[in-house]
Amino acid sequence: PLDAATQDGKDIVVPYTKDKVKDAPRVAPDGHLEPAEEDQLYSYYELSSGFSRHDDQDTTDMAAGGGTVGHDTSGPTTDDAMTRSEEQLRVGTEKQATGRARLRKYVVTEMVTKTVPVQREEVRLEREPITDANRGAALDGPAISEEEHEVILHEERPVIQKETVPVERVRLDKETVTEQHTVTEEVRKENIELDDDGRNSH
Repeated sequence: PLDAATQDGKDIVVPYTKDKVKDAPRVAPDGHLEPAEEDQLYSYYELSSGFSRHDDQDTTDMAAGGGTVGHDTSGPTTDDAMTRSEEQLRVGTEKQATGRARLRKYVVTEMVTKTVPVQREEVRLEREPITDANRGAALDGPAISEEEHEVILHEERPVIQKETVPVERVRLDKETVTEQHTVTEEVRKENIELDDDGRNSH
């Protein structure tokens, strides 16, 4: 019933509650009302019989054929469709500092053992017989005398010298390692279903 309806922007507002309209007598949604159906609606909405059926018929036709199918019971009627939305999961990455690493050099003392050959001189007594070759040297000097000869002996000893030499260079570097991480999160989505009050059950 649009006799007491008002317009609020693009919305048509009628002075009836949502439950009142929902419980109204059912009519075929083909844009045409039979006289008996009109009488039921007049009686249900307690409308005065002084209204012209011609005027009411035009008003009903305009409401049914105005391009909007159905009525949005949760708010203003927009068009003949509704939009279904859903949440989608978007996962990204962010870089965080997890620790610091530094390169430090320290001294370690180790025992090193090496073997080196060393030489030494030892005294050895050699005797040779008198021959014609050495007879002259043997008879040189007094026949009987006392003599003393001295021999200096030498030997090698290990000499330890330490030398510092570079052996390697070490630098600190970073590398990127890629790992797979699985994340789980709830997402919501809208579903649309038909609620026809059982009229199409047969």
